[in-house]
Amino acid sequence: MPRPKKHVFVCTQQRPEGHPRGSCSQFSSGDVMEAFLMAFQQHDLWNDYKVSASGCIGPCFTGPSVVVYPEGVMYIKVKPEDVTEIVETHIKGDQVVERLVAPEDVW
Repeated sequence: MPRPKKHVFVCTQQRPEGHPRGSCSQFSSGDVMEAFLMAFQQHDLWNDYKVSASGCIGPCFTGPSVVVYPEGVMYIKVKPEDVTEIVETHIKGDQVVERLVAPEDVW
């Protein structure tokens, strides 16, 4: 497998209900992951880019969290309807989606 140009990690951490940290899954991160999979399929990105479900990325209270490498850009509060913009603007267009970027104190 060749090194991907970008690798997207979607936090799908699931903790028990009532856990003090919460988890991205309580904010429908599974739907976000599904939207990324569909977008990658629609844009035929599998040869050059990768998307993976991940465990906890850190800021559980701002989930779902998504990190794009190699840039190390963290997006927070991502909704399925944000995924097309991330794919088209950041993954394909190399421009960060500023409105979704985690503030400095979160990262």
